[in-house]
Amino acid sequence: MTKKTVFAGFGGQGVLMMGYVLAVSAMREGKEVTYLPSYGAEVRGGTANCTVVVSDEEIFSPVASSPDYAVIMNQPSLNRFEGMIKAGGTIILNSSLSDIVVPRKDLEIIKVPANDIARKLGSERTVNMIMLGAFVTKTKITSLESIMNGLSEIVKGKKASAMKLNRKGLDKGAECVLKGASE
Repeated sequence: MTKKTVFAGFGGQGVLMMGYVLAVSAMREGKEVTYLPSYGAEVRGGTANCTVVVSDEEIFSPVASSPDYAVIMNQPSLNRFEGMIKAGGTIILNSSLSDIVVPRKDLEIIKVPANDIARKLGSERTVNMIMLGAFVTKTKITSLESIMNGLSEIVKGKKASAMKLNRKGLDKGAECVLKGASE
């Protein structure tokens, strides 16, 4: 099993963190992993994306051409990456930021109102965890428990106080998928 994913959005939305947490979590499970971050010069507010490849076998290239999955945080990212997703792939879309329409009919689209959910949780900073929870629940590349373990390894010091909120975000994202948020 080799699964390729692109995470994309504006800098500051936690896009690179989503990919990094997935990579660390899958690696802790003994899987082969590559993580390749990319961001514009302006970083916060500019574009950011990363690709993560997870496999049971050795990975020969970190480049995720024709990804199986995309976690898309905004319209510009959808415009940029939609054409790359392989036929039959899945896009998990933050539907809070606009009424985004995906023209391709050969993709499964899962709409997650991540910003709306984050506001209800009391912190916009959970948007990425909401999207990651939806992604992990849909793909089963790793488990929510592995994500929490990976996250606790990464997030230390002052930021460790956000772990309960991160867990709530992951659970709310998972709930969206379990309730059938697909289009």
